[in-house]
Amino acid sequence: MPTYSYACKNCEHKFDIQQSFADEALKVCPNCKGELRKVFGNLGVTFKGTGFYANDHGSKSSKKSD
Repeated sequence: MPTYSYACKNCEHKFDIQQSFADEALKVCPNCKGELRKVFGNLGVTFKGTGFYANDHGSKSSKKSD
């Protein structure tokens, strides 16, 4: 299950929670009953270099011969 980060708009309480993709987003702060917002961080995957698909997953016919 993915972990989501939330922050309260009222008291700035921050916490992480594991939720299913099917679960509704939390809306009420457990600390002060204020309104919550999801906090989005950096992506867990980074694509670098030239042509990720061509270099790593291309078909045999697309590979260059040395």
